Amino acid sequence: MLEGLPPNNAAHVMRLRCAEAQARALADLVVETFDPAETAAAAFEEKASTESWAATPWVVEVYFGHEPDEENLRELAAIVVGAELAAQITFGRVSQKDWVASSLEGLSAVRAGRFLVHGSHDRERVKANDIGLEIEAALAFGTGHHGTTRGCLLFLDDILKCRRPQEILDVGCGTGVLALAAARALRQNVAAGDIDAQAVAAARANAVLNHAGPYLRPVQARGAAHPALWRPGAYDLIFANILAKPLRVLAPSLSTLAAPGADVVLSGMLVRDVPGVASAWAAQGFFIAKRRHIDGWATLLMRRGGA
Repeated sequence: MLEGLPPNNAAHVMRLRCAEAQARALADLVVETFDPAETAAAAFEEKASTESWAATPWVVEVYFGHEPDEENLRELAAIVVGAELAAQITFGRVSQKDWVASSLEGLSAVRAGRFLVHGSHDRERVKANDIGLEIEAALAFGTGHHGTTRGCLLFLDDILKCRRPQEILDVGCGTGVLALAAARALRQNVAAGDIDAQAVAAARANAVLNHAGPYLRPVQARGAAHPALWRPGAYDLIFANILAKPLRVLAPSLSTLAAPGADVVLSGMLVRDVPGVASAWAAQGFFIAKRRHIDGWATLLMRRGGA
């Protein structure tokens, strides 16, 4: 997984070798706790040949735009990894080149049904029947390695087995993984937007990189408040992989955009946040048709009706 900070702002790094579950838990805790505009977390398996690392092959790295409070971070880390491991955390400075290398080269390809999210170093892993999504920009939320993004991709794969959506919207598109996946699979236009200008630039670059530039032209927008996105009752598939609070706040406006019978895929929430998000959408006439839990994160497939 990899979420957060634009690389040109990364100045400091926190690093810890530990087991996979601990690495993921610590990275998720950081994503929850700190401002994503100032902090990023990456958890990945480290390739190593020494036997001493055999039991703890994973690494969690946290990048900060400003010098972090080391004592407070150790205390925070101890919540999920224990005091003994927290004492082993190291801190240092990092250049832009170091950030890009460490945040991408250590990431392996991620499969979600027919979709394979990968970096340039894993191009050979894309098979004939795969839909490969090459994502190199670690500029914004969403590389496919996070449980929320993978949950959305799995639901997209499920939906495409049953029908061909005609009008698709990706709200809070980040680096554009979900919009790109839909555009590649269907070879048609996908509406997408993000509040962050750097995320929009990353999504556009990824569309070009994946030969989907004609189908995907993301715009900068808060929610769907942009002329290119705001089409009430038009979309039969909507993605919103953001956070629990905006999922609740945006429920009235996003539900207005859904066509009759639309599938709405919501993610970016922890499992404990599901009741609140579901309640906000129930007030708009939507119910949970299906749900997925990956690494403690929930992804919901919502449909209009009563259940």
